[in-house]
Amino acid sequence: MLSQDEINALLAGMDTSGGDAAPADAPVDSGMEAPAEAAAASPPIGGGTIDETLLTDAEKDAIGEVANISMGSSATTLYSLVNQKVNITTPQVELANWENVIDNYERPCVFIQIKYTVGLDGTNILILKEHDVMVITDLMMGGDGTNTDGEIGELQLSAISEAMNQMMGAAATSLSTMINQKVDISPPQATLLDMINNDPSDIAEFLTGTFVKISFKMQVGELVDSTLMQLYPIDFAKALKDTVITGDSGSSEPEPAPAPAPAPAPAPEPAPMPAMDPSMMAQPMPQMGMPQMGMPQMGMPQMAMPQMQMTPQMMNMNIQPAQFQTFSGGTTIMAGGENIGIIKDVPLEVTVELGRTAKPISDILDFAPGTIIELDKVAGEPVDVLVNGKFVAKGEVVVIEESFGVRVTEIVQ
Repeated sequence: MLSQDEINALLAGMDTSGGDAAPADAPVDSGMEAPAEAAAASPPIGGGTIDETLLTDAEKDAIGEVANISMGSSATTLYSLVNQKVNITTPQVELANWENVIDNYERPCVFIQIKYTVGLDGTNILILKEHDVMVITDLMMGGDGTNTDGEIGELQLSAISEAMNQMMGAAATSLSTMINQKVDISPPQATLLDMINNDPSDIAEFLTGTFVKISFKMQVGELVDSTLMQLYPIDFAKALKDTVITGDSGSSEPEPAPAPAPAPAPAPEPAPMPAMDPSMMAQPMPQMGMPQMGMPQMGMPQMAMPQMQMTPQMMNMNIQPAQFQTFSGGTTIMAGGENIGIIKDVPLEVTVELGRTAKPISDILDFAPGTIIELDKVAGEPVDVLVNGKFVAKGEVVVIEESFGVRVTEIVQ
């Protein structure tokens, strides 16, 4: 006896119209493909073949140089935040797509999106590994960089956003210097992603196609030895390269050559010099204020003086020696002293310093009520009087009714 399952299996491989039985493994032509086959035929979002002709080698080198200069400024800023030696090596520029990023980068990771708001119009994305973010944020919060257990939370995302804000702000300043105009960015947005289950279009639209991937080798002390990635849209990367090369945020087309300058007009002939009175020629020429060097005349030939056109106004000028005011000895006049009254009402902070000392941090942490601190002055020695932090006088402590005071005994010159 055949079971129902065996009967169903036999009927599935037979032609019920009376013809020959069809093989069990024969494909059924229903006029449409199976859903699984259709899904396999269409490429996934962010995949497909990368067209290497979208960027030339020269363009890759130029983009890499711009990224290298920008990241150099960012490394200096990161050093000031984590107080660790930061080294970011020369970048590697290549074309990539979403599948390429997923296959070649550790997951999950932190995506930091930065938008340019002034000077440039575009977006770029920084990708950091989860462990690297934990180390950097722990250092920023005063740790030693080893507190990397647990998952990244809002605190770490906020801290890394602030770090990237300062780093990319320094990079924007470098770009401003290169293109001679202001460049500014919006506050970065940090997100923790596993990338496999994320649609790239939800992160940035340019991630659905081919984009520029710039990889940096990043070292932070002995705690981080990793790879930092920066993603650019191809159009924005090319525009950034052209802007830096031309030094202008506008079009990179060469400016038209300036029109040739018109030929200079012929200079007018000088007017004939009027004849001078022979009686004036006989008079000696007045001295022009040249100092006498005290050297005897050595019979050197006299050099001809250039002729100067004399006008009637010049002949009638009244020339007198300069008169200077005689200053009385022993009196010092301070520049601007007559205006000292303008700032007499400006308040200044007067501080009386009893003494100073230096203590290691371990001793300071042991301070408690009743702790005695020995100062560098002995009993009865004058105290220091400081005005706005500047040492100006010495004095002795006195008591005025129920308050302390200081009697000035010496003015420090």
